Amino acid sequence: MRFMVLVKANEETEAGVMPSEDLLAAMGKYNEEMVKAGVLLAGEGLQPSSKGARVKFSGRERTVVDGPFAEAKELVAGFWLIQVKSKEEAIEWVKRCPNPMEGESEIEVRQVFEAEDFGEELTPELREQEERIRAQAEANQ
Repeated sequence: MRFMVLVKANEETEAGVMPSEDLLAAMGKYNEEMVKAGVLLAGEGLQPSSKGARVKFSGRERTVVDGPFAEAKELVAGFWLIQVKSKEEAIEWVKRCPNPMEGESEIEVRQVFEAEDFGEELTPELREQEERIRAQAEANQ
């Protein structure tokens, strides 16, 4: 099972305040633990929303809205993609994480859809396409 672990943004991350050396070291140690355990697939911090954009869809129309975006607590400051046996194991890994902020923070844990979750709608042809895309993406890394 794969889980996306989302670190929620706050006013400091949205202002571009960088983490302290101590926090960077603690996060590096935590990431090393996950790599050694074979659960970490990816993980990164994200630039503030002021450096981002959103693309809104309405039928065939596309509208680009540049950041920053309101409500920092609804934004993502960073993420991990992990592979574990259960939601409970994912939560246990997150509980071991150093607090990603100086004060209060929140981390969200969301399961990633797997091919089998889509049932019959994912035809053998679509399943083959999905596998081919994944293999190509991995080769590009």
